[in-house]
Formats: sequence, structure tokens, C-alpha cells
Amino acid sequence: MGPQIIWNEEPGGNVEHIEEHGVTVDDVEHVLAGSPKEVVSRSSGLPCVFGATPDGRFIIIVYERIDEDTVYPVTAYEVPEP
Repeated sequence: MGPQIIWNEEPGGNVEHIEEHGVTVDDVEHVLAGSPKEVVSRSSGLPCVFGATPDGRFIIIVYERIDEDTVYPVTAYEVPEP
């Protein structure tokens, strides 16, 4: 089981932002539930993870860690698989 995820469905919130990149809430929850290895984004300095969505796309999720068990996804988008 992955971390608790905070979703903001308000206009301009993180749900709208990830959907602009063609990624869904389900995609993000699926990747985070797999307990992927956390790394640090080179561009933002925020923690991030990589993983495959249920339909096989490879995405990065950049988030803010609220506490040990809670994250707030900032953005998520498809990237080339390494």
C-alpha cells in the first residue's frame, strides 16, 4: 500500500494539472501504490518516482512530502522508459 495522497480538485489544483499532461488520478495512485524508489527531481529538487501506469505508459510523479505517510502530487507526465 502506498502513501496517503492529497488531491486538490479545485480549478488550478493538482488534479487539473496532471490531467493536462494526459495522466489520471488512477495512474498516479497505481504507481505510488507500488512503493517505487524515491529519487530527487533534478529540475525542482522535489522528491519524485517513476513507474508504469495500468495501460503501460511510463510516467514520473513529482510531489511534496507532507509527512512520512502523506504526499501531495505537484505534477505527473509521461517520460521515455529508461
